Amino acid sequence: MTASVKIDFAALREQLGAADPPRLIDVRTPAEFETAHIPGAHNVPLDVLRSHVDELAEHLGPDPVLVCRSGQRAGLAEQALVAAGTSGARVLAGGMSGWEAGGGEVRRGRQTWELDRQVRFTAGVLVLLGLLGGLLVPALVWFSAFIGAMLVITATLGICPMATALAMMPWNRGSAPVDVHRVLADLRS
Repeated sequence: MTASVKIDFAALREQLGAADPPRLIDVRTPAEFETAHIPGAHNVPLDVLRSHVDELAEHLGPDPVLVCRSGQRAGLAEQALVAAGTSGARVLAGGMSGWEAGGGEVRRGRQTWELDRQVRFTAGVLVLLGLLGGLLVPALVWFSAFIGAMLVITATLGICPMATALAMMPWNRGSAPVDVHRVLADLRS
């Protein structure tokens, strides 16, 4: 796995004020995008980007900037683009969290929990259910141990199947689910 090419808050802010600003590609879920995004960004969730990378890559323009909450998913999007033969994409260092902390302009909408917060909540609920269920059926404490072990393993591997599953849930699809044909039309214009 290669290191992501990053762009920091100050450099991006300066480039967005230029005559030919870079294209911003926000790879978070539609619900996260609706909650807060950089004005002018295009929402292309990571799963959509991965499944249509060849179609999308040719319309991203030179040196697009990939944005997510912290930089993790944007890094995965960059890897998918590189694997498809596209170079030049950069990841916003610190993601939306860094952008907001730096005082960058943000367009806000309906508020929802970020995906990583949903993962922490779901993992916590599963562990508690296993422990509380273990009071009735002692073997259920192993369920909690399994969840803990999976969290350690997936963190070590840098993957998150729970986030992938949660991203597909209806509450994360937003009021207008992303359609690749609409995204392509937006990117062409």
